[in-house]
Amino acid sequence: MATSTPNQAGRILISGAGIAGPVAGYWLAQAGYSVTIVEHAPSIRTSGQSIDVRGHALTVLQSMGLEEEVRSRTTHEKGLRFIDDHGTTKAEFPVDPDGPSFTADIEIQRGDLAEILYDATRDKIEYIFNESISSISEDGHGTTLEFTSGLQRRTVDLLVIADGISSRTREIAFPDLPSSTVQNLGQWSAWFTIPRLQNDDGWARWYNAPKGRMILVRPDTSQQKSRVSLWIITTSDLESTLVKSQNTENQKQLWTSLFTDADWSETPHILQGMMSSSDFYAQKVAQVKMPRWSTSSTVALGDAAYCPSPISGMGTTLAITGAYILAGEIARNRPDIPSGLAWYETRMRPFVKTAQELFPGTPWLANPQTRLGIWLLHLLLAFVAWMDWARVLGARYSPAADAIELPEYAFSWGFFRGKTATATARRREEGVGT
Repeated sequence: MATSTPNQAGRILISGAGIAGPVAGYWLAQAGYSVTIVEHAPSIRTSGQSIDVRGHALTVLQSMGLEEEVRSRTTHEKGLRFIDDHGTTKAEFPVDPDGPSFTADIEIQRGDLAEILYDATRDKIEYIFNESISSISEDGHGTTLEFTSGLQRRTVDLLVIADGISSRTREIAFPDLPSSTVQNLGQWSAWFTIPRLQNDDGWARWYNAPKGRMILVRPDTSQQKSRVSLWIITTSDLESTLVKSQNTENQKQLWTSLFTDADWSETPHILQGMMSSSDFYAQKVAQVKMPRWSTSSTVALGDAAYCPSPISGMGTTLAITGAYILAGEIARNRPDIPSGLAWYETRMRPFVKTAQELFPGTPWLANPQTRLGIWLLHLLLAFVAWMDWARVLGARYSPAADAIELPEYAFSWGFFRGKTATATARRREEGVGT
């Protein structure tokens, strides 16, 4: 069993220093736990795509005192334009701060948010880089961990797995997971930055090419770069080729061959920039659906437990909200960790289920195979924009980022009352919705 000092509630180790891990670490430290985060990378990964901060995710960041810093590092993206081969806008959707839209009111680079969270927690919790877990052993009273790169064996009260969709730690901790846990959506994406394109005016640009291909260019916080993602609908043969292409340079060559005949005038500049980029990475587009998230002293969090896919726009919201609720339930049920884990799953499951319900026809509808299909897509989007139906469709098919009651938790060094919890309490006092 893990031992703790009189001033500690217990010892917790988190695998993964992305978004969910540091947020959970912050709140667990607030509750008096001794927290360590191990990360297999040599440092915080500052690359990555633009991510949305919506609903309760923003509420939690506000409670951590980070809203001002987050807002200062947003991309200031103006909205999204769908363009043709000549760069001509076929449909335009500006930011809508009052309702659902393609671009969130707060759009920030994943790496910037990870850096903000690291800076906010590095003095409160222990970070160990270049390290990962090699074995996990539970005895009903804690978890004993061994590591790959020399860190001595540790026994902790709780292991939190927050190391992403391809988590190896998850496979070690839950060896009986079904093969359907990671559900491929039939699409791959590649992400990288390039020198800022000449026509980058603060709008995101979405370009479709035949054979289910898409190029998305978005502004960067620095204003010196453009952030690019390439997307392609995969066949079984292409899927196999992409999986086998592990070397970064080989991956770049493969993606170049897949997009070299895309007719957008910016394509050559984008592919040339990709070949010299230092932050390139590619991954399949998938969802994670674990039948259970925890054992007696191990729990999965964020993308490792319930990745909704980048298509949903809900990954960051689930990660931050889930981290806060996990920490809160552990604190509320102390010292009964299994009960805290059960309550975490009870509260989060319905929210996760809603977030993972994608728009019908995703991702094929937005990535046509033919020029006729692209023309029809542009026609449909132009009609939606002209009728100003984006908010209506978003409200109908996009999961609300606050579609869960954010509970109230008493932490040993503070007390946070969530906005939704406050509003719910007020409605109950007024006899509304009861």
